[in-house]
Amino acid sequence: MASLDGALLDFKRLDQLATGNTPLHRLDPRAKVLVVLVFIISVISFNRYEVSALVPFFIFPLAMVSLGNLPAGYLARKIALLCPFALMVGVFNPLFDREILVHLGPVGISGGWISFASIIVRSVLTVGGALVLVGVTGFTSVCSALERMGMPQTFAVQLLFLYRYIFVLTEEGARMARARELRSFGRRGMEVRVFGSLVGHLLLRTWERAERIHLAMLCRGFRGEFHLRRPYRFGVPEILFITGWTALFILFRLVNVPALFGGWIMEMFR
Repeated sequence: MASLDGALLDFKRLDQLATGNTPLHRLDPRAKVLVVLVFIISVISFNRYEVSALVPFFIFPLAMVSLGNLPAGYLARKIALLCPFALMVGVFNPLFDREILVHLGPVGISGGWISFASIIVRSVLTVGGALVLVGVTGFTSVCSALERMGMPQTFAVQLLFLYRYIFVLTEEGARMARARELRSFGRRGMEVRVFGSLVGHLLLRTWERAERIHLAMLCRGFRGEFHLRRPYRFGVPEILFITGWTALFILFRLVNVPALFGGWIMEMFR
């Protein structure tokens, strides 16, 4: 029970981080969304055997964490939560791709292990970029930016509602779990049939609460459009932000920087 409440509060912390007042927070959300999209596209465009070429891309999330005063440990824990999913995706690669591609001394490394490592690195980079974006922008501002960039308004509003109603579902589930624990003794109340009933009641209660929230929003003038507290405008800082990071991503995509530096170092010691 405590873990469920703690996970909910921990998840809400991303929205709290977005209320910062750093120069990065004050940028137009569209600029940050565009940069993160270019970042993700650049990362996933590499072939499955690339690992070293992905390393320079860590500069972007690390720089965003530093400039936005974001807690690195908190974001690292959130990224680690998704590592099991990446492991499940690539765990069978070493079994099906056994061709040796790299030799480290007497040890041969198959293409399956390399592609497995590439999946892990790309997962960390893309998830880290998305978390940093929400941490310095806020999910509401991200949806607003996507809408201004051409996403249908209905889809943007549905996406935002999905995000918000996750908290409604979790809060109702936490209340029901607390009530069950207070009425249970020993193992009583832990049967499968009890959990089946709880799931049904949870759906009904969240539906009723969602209707009350929607009525409250209509009473306050909601007409399918979310208004941001800050008026954003696209100016010189946003242009420099997009141009600088995009140029760096293109450079990292076209040039394998670690291999280039490794070649220079080997030449120096010959």
